Amino acid sequence: MPGVLPDGEPVPRDGSLPASARRAVGARGFGVYVHVPFCASRCGYCDFNTYTASELGGGASRETYADSVLAELALAARVLGDAPPPRVDTVFVGGGTPTLLPADDLARILDGIDRTWGLAADAEVTTEANPESVTPESLKTLRAAGYTRISLGMQSAAPGVLAVLDRRHSAGRATAAALEARDAGFDHVNLDLIYGTPGESGEDFAASLAQVVEAGVDHVSAYALIVEDGTRLAARMRRGELPYPSDDVAADRYLAAEAALGAAGFSWYEVSNWARSEAARCRHNLLYWTGADWWGLGPGAHSHVGGVRWWNVKHPTAYAARLAEGASPGLARERLAPDEQHMEDVMLRLRLASGLPLDVLDEAGRAGAERARAGGLLDADAYAEGRAVLTLRGRLLADAVVRDLLP
Repeated sequence: MPGVLPDGEPVPRDGSLPASARRAVGARGFGVYVHVPFCASRCGYCDFNTYTASELGGGASRETYADSVLAELALAARVLGDAPPPRVDTVFVGGGTPTLLPADDLARILDGIDRTWGLAADAEVTTEANPESVTPESLKTLRAAGYTRISLGMQSAAPGVLAVLDRRHSAGRATAAALEARDAGFDHVNLDLIYGTPGESGEDFAASLAQVVEAGVDHVSAYALIVEDGTRLAARMRRGELPYPSDDVAADRYLAAEAALGAAGFSWYEVSNWARSEAARCRHNLLYWTGADWWGLGPGAHSHVGGVRWWNVKHPTAYAARLAEGASPGLARERLAPDEQHMEDVMLRLRLASGLPLDVLDEAGRAGAERARAGGLLDADAYAEGRAVLTLRGRLLADAVVRDLLP
């Protein structure tokens, strides 16, 4: 089931923000995230804020969901009303499975964002999708509505691995959907992989990488399997039905991904993300990683505006009820202190191929960076230029490097 939201101070009923936050909005870029919390079934590893039909209960439905999102968008416009309107650089519709909504509803939501704040002329507009939830026709509708990028949840090309993960699509459906998206005119197509699943062999992962390359996509995300408490996969491991993931295996899989993708013309730009060109990089995720602003629409969605971060109530029924009352769906919020902002900046920027400027570190952090350089975890040439950039070995040990750079 979905994880627990953090604690924080209450969000005002009208969702109002401090004047300082409203004045600063969009200074480092502005994006919109739309959370669609619906899935046809729950994958065994997933603890995202998603709901199957049997879990929804009364008061929430896919049919009325777009109206609720547009209601929150209207509230957002009121909250930021007297501030200079931000230009929307990126939109990312995630989930859940956004493409369980009719393509016309996803088009209506995007049109609402454009009417409210205005999409930049070169805005990146992404939707996530499960491979079995799209058709050539729905993809053409989404592209015509202004969606420029699609991210498909492939996870693996091995039927046995898909079965362990409780994925519903066939082994070849993800790459077929990627080709359909290209045919529909999408500028950029991403395939997601998960590695380190119990029972996955090196040959299985090699076959997945080969399928990704053959599909002709221009972006790949690859993540080690994380076993979250409360998931079906965690329960199976506690019962001894499946072994726990191995860190050594995960490292081997990562090296295999770097080798195969590098040979196919991809370059890493974030520890878990590779792109064929700078234009193919996910600009919305870069917005998160570089501390820009975004408004999150939907149940459980998180937002960040001018140093204030807040998150919405999780259940779609509670979300819709608050908006029907004219109230903010925000559950709680926090204002990041300077030391918290610094910690997040180091954690996120160090994962990027562009790296972290050394001059943002204190004396202890610079000493830690020197140790990491001497140990082969930071690139020596970039270090000489004043940046901390992870080497391939450093990427495998990124969390340890971060700990050495922070007090």
